[in-house]
Amino acid sequence: MRYFIYLSYDGARYHGWQRQPNGLSVQQVLEEALSTLLRQPIEVVGAGRTDAGVNASMMVAHFDASLPEETVVSRLNRLLPSDIAVQRIVPVRPDAHARFSATSRTYHYYITFDKSPFLRHYAWGCPFPLDFGCMNEAARHLFEYTDFTSFSKLHTDVKTNNCRIMKAEWVRQADGTWMFEVQADRFLRNMVRAIVGTLVDVGRGRMTVQQFCDIIERKDRCAAGQSVPGNALFLANITYPGDIFL
Repeated sequence: MRYFIYLSYDGARYHGWQRQPNGLSVQQVLEEALSTLLRQPIEVVGAGRTDAGVNASMMVAHFDASLPEETVVSRLNRLLPSDIAVQRIVPVRPDAHARFSATSRTYHYYITFDKSPFLRHYAWGCPFPLDFGCMNEAARHLFEYTDFTSFSKLHTDVKTNNCRIMKAEWVRQADGTWMFEVQADRFLRNMVRAIVGTLVDVGRGRMTVQQFCDIIERKDRCAAGQSVPGNALFLANITYPGDIFL
């Protein structure tokens, strides 16, 4: 039987989602816990791969196994460390795939201008003022493009740098932080952090909206802004067609 597992994690001490030869990953910890619980080798396939230090308020992965009882989630959470939590495990069709069946993914990036001992782990403390009106004006132009080579990590093994962005907006939160919400059918490595870094240059007045568009059209990562820190980035949501669930 194939299952989707929904989980969240604090990425601070992990070298990203995907297994690494020389660093601890979320995938490794989850597979080890599942293998211990089910007493058989379990491999999970994630909906994507978050970079080192990046968090997920929702990650989805699939695995194949025979689950013995309904208390698997609570027992699994007791095996997992405190920075990884499983919310639910649901049966899906045998051909359902956590990565390839997904129809959209949503990321949130948080910026704060106040020194806070409580926000410092999950929001980037921006040291200069930003014009979020200009940043939102630039963000709206993301809908006009599909090739985002300028915001992709160099030398990746993907076949295409085309993505379809469905939402991109800065919104002020109740606690005074600003959140950038971006939704797309797929994302490239480092794409969200590079987009945010380039929008920050627009917000600082170092770049015009037209120059932001020119950077996308150049398809050159070196032309875009610096990537912002990963600790303020969250994979927030993943959507699937309803007919893959049993």
